[in-house]
Order: sequence, then structure tokens, then C-alpha cells
Amino acid sequence: MTAEETERCVDEFGTDIYRFCLKLCADRADAEDLYQQTFLKALEKEWTPDWERNPRALFFSLAYNLWKSERRKQARRNTIAPGSSFDDEAETVLRSGENIEEGYLHKELIAEVRQIIQTLPEKFQVPLILFYLCDCPVEQIAAVIKKPPGTVKSRLFRGRNLIKKRLGDAGYER
Repeated sequence: MTAEETERCVDEFGTDIYRFCLKLCADRADAEDLYQQTFLKALEKEWTPDWERNPRALFFSLAYNLWKSERRKQARRNTIAPGSSFDDEAETVLRSGENIEEGYLHKELIAEVRQIIQTLPEKFQVPLILFYLCDCPVEQIAAVIKKPPGTVKSRLFRGRNLIKKRLGDAGYER
């Protein structure tokens, strides 16, 4: 892939790939690294994007595979020498007209849903992130995770039900 083609890909769907990386990693620094690795890997490969066959899915697939490889590497390292990480969650500023209690409850619900998604098995986590946060159609998700569209639909359904169940267990009613 040439530098011009890579630049065009970054311009065309770079923000979607970055958003996907951010949701996969749940950390801005790791997401930026994954984003850069994805486009570097594409630049290193000797293929040309087929603009009729949606090269966006290829980049989602590249990012997903790199992320999965990094998780495996971290798991191996943690079995050898466990480490710990610090959670630096930034506080958000409420607008002057916003109800403080509703804002807090909404922020708490979002944090709970994020936590639930991060604890879901990978087979549910990735389709949910791609479908709801990256607005990918089912067929594109199927191409990324290399499963049939029916499997993707099933995992989306079961993932939503797991989230609802866990939210109900945590005391959230709706």
C-alpha cells in the first residue's frame, strides 16, 4: 500500500477506526497506539485497497486483530509477572442549567454500562462496540470478525440481554 493510498484511507475513515480503537482499548493512549499500528501495518502490507469492496472493513479487521494479539501478549506477561494499573478517570463539568442529580445518575449509568461491556466475553463485546459505537452494518461486522451475519445478530441480541440483566441485577430499572 502506498503512502498516498494510506493517506486517503486515513482521510476517508480514520475517525471511525480511531473511535473503534478507543472503545476497544478503553484508554486514550492505548487507542492512539493501536490506531497508529493499524495504519502502519496497512502501509507495510503489499496490497492495494479495493474501493468497490469497502476497505473500511479491512481496517476494522486489522485493528481488531492487532488488539487481540496485544491482549494475548499482556495475558502471557501477567501470568509471568502480574502488574497493576491506575485509573485516571477525568471528571466532567456540569452545565449551569443541568440538574446535578440527573447528571450524576446518568454518568453513573454510563460508567456501569461501560464496565459491563468491558467484562462481557470478547465474542459479545466486539460486535456491540462495532454496531452501536462505530455504526457498522451487520454484514461489515461479520467480515471483521469472520463469522456469518446470523451469528453477529445472535451475539448482538445476547449481548444486549446480558447488559439488561446485569443492569437489573445492579438495581437499574427501566
